[in-house]
Amino acid sequence: MTLSRRRFLTAPTALAAGALLPSALITALAAQAAPPADLSDWEAVRAQFVLDPAYLHFASFFIASHPAPVREAIEGYRRAIDSNPFLVVEQGLFEDQAHNVPLQVKTEIAQYLGGRAEEVCLTPNTTTGLALVYHGLPLKPGDEVLCTTHDHYSHHESIRLATERTGASMRMIPLFADAAVASTDSLIAALLAGIGPNTRVVGLTWVHSSSGIRLPIREISAALRARSGAPLLLVVDGVHGLGSTDETVASMGADYFCAGTHKWMFAPRGTGLVWASAENWARLRPLIPSFSDFDQYTAWEKQTAIATPNNADRMSPGGFVAYDHQWATAAAFRMHRQMGKARVAARIRALNDQCKAGLAENPKVKMHTPMSGELSAGLVSFEVDGMKPAEVVKRLLTKNIIASTSPYAITYARLAPSLVNTPEQVDRAVRAVREISG
Repeated sequence: MTLSRRRFLTAPTALAAGALLPSALITALAAQAAPPADLSDWEAVRAQFVLDPAYLHFASFFIASHPAPVREAIEGYRRAIDSNPFLVVEQGLFEDQAHNVPLQVKTEIAQYLGGRAEEVCLTPNTTTGLALVYHGLPLKPGDEVLCTTHDHYSHHESIRLATERTGASMRMIPLFADAAVASTDSLIAALLAGIGPNTRVVGLTWVHSSSGIRLPIREISAALRARSGAPLLLVVDGVHGLGSTDETVASMGADYFCAGTHKWMFAPRGTGLVWASAENWARLRPLIPSFSDFDQYTAWEKQTAIATPNNADRMSPGGFVAYDHQWATAAAFRMHRQMGKARVAARIRALNDQCKAGLAENPKVKMHTPMSGELSAGLVSFEVDGMKPAEVVKRLLTKNIIASTSPYAITYARLAPSLVNTPEQVDRAVRAVREISG
């Protein structure tokens, strides 16, 4: 939107200096950018990354290596900002809607999510998104937020801090005893059985970075809506499903979908999003002053109350950020749309199915990720008999294979085959696990 700070554009000094308007800036950046890469085969996709070839990278989900289109977008914005930081940032943020750079980023994201730009809130990461939602909910004493024992620290702590501040309560339940043998029906039954009379919000994780299970969010959401009783809001941590799974986020049934984009989406490090409908944004109370909501800024200028409902822009944290990174997020979403969501998901599924099948043949390996591709995504969690998970990772590293452990009280070793890997690399990783397991 056009904020009143944009009055500077009419100043004679700015015009006399031959200031580069954002429309011209964007055109110039597009002109100097490299043409879209040919991503029609997976070797061409792998060639977009500059990962150290001395290693096999099976922990790429942790934080992205920027592929070439993202690196080039970051560098283009960096050069522009370095050459004229005031004009580029001022105009990029406060230009009209046709040329507003964050709006263009949200438009690109929305096309991938299946929603609209005004439904997208830009954040630095999943943790910030979860905190914005839980602290923004109008919780009150007596309300309960229900989550699971399997969720990440950031999800649990966002709920705990919000409920302590509001006088609401938090309760955790298990959805399974063993993720490897869970089913859609058993997951839904466990969740429904855990809902209490005071439950108002349910927090779930789409793909668990602990066990690798992928919850059937669409089916769970339908079951929550079909039950009798008070309506529930569903908050989803979707970071490990976004970019690895063929799903339309805007219609999968989450009321609030929070995700970092610097993992499976390959977006610039330090970028993320929250998606919600206009109705659900209106439920929340903003936590941090926004730099992108016209009504909030005008109300401050005039010292009047804000008359319009809350929205995604008002929830977006203000303050200066690394704009070269935030604005280059669009390049990552364009790259994924160029590769094709279904094609990406099928590739990741095939590599992970191969990895699971190979590990399952090892009698000294216990699998914790469901074998079904319908209940898993890009993470394979396992244990090796007689060996701590950290030792498994350490010994694989001696073979130049980068694995990881899950950062939970109960931890497992993890291999995460992704688009940077090949079937041959998966076979090498499986063989290496067999070698170290003796």
